[in-house]
Amino acid sequence: MIEYMKKTAGETEFLLRYPDEVSYTLEKETEILGNIREDPYHIMMVAVVDGKVAGNGSVTGVGPKRKVQHRCSLAIALYEEFWGLGIGSAMITYLSELARGIGWQQMDLEVVAENARAQALYKKCGFIESGRRHNGLRFDDGTYHDEILMYKDLT
Repeated sequence: MIEYMKKTAGETEFLLRYPDEVSYTLEKETEILGNIREDPYHIMMVAVVDGKVAGNGSVTGVGPKRKVQHRCSLAIALYEEFWGLGIGSAMITYLSELARGIGWQQMDLEVVAENARAQALYKKCGFIESGRRHNGLRFDDGTYHDEILMYKDLT
């Protein structure tokens, strides 16, 4: 997972981290994955194609407060070589089913405004644009980028 996070972060500007920000030790990553495994309100999956990791996705509850307990947040990434093969759609569909099974009624995500490919995928999977976070991201080159806020009704 550590190598996967480093490589996917280097393949696109559209993920939240840069490769050098992936600094987990094996022990720390093992602890993180163990905590996720034990948390009934956190889902993580890995997509494997022909024995090779293709990507991963996660869904996390927004928070324990009653006013937001109905919401969860989606994150997904694939190695570039697996883009456009329907894997992302399949992962989002499956994660949505699992989230619905937990009882969440709405799934949220943020996507970089310039990432038209991901926005098209999310719309195809039932997400609707609900707003924009102005200058939500600052890239290392000093440029600012808006985030598009999207949601999917799980009911």
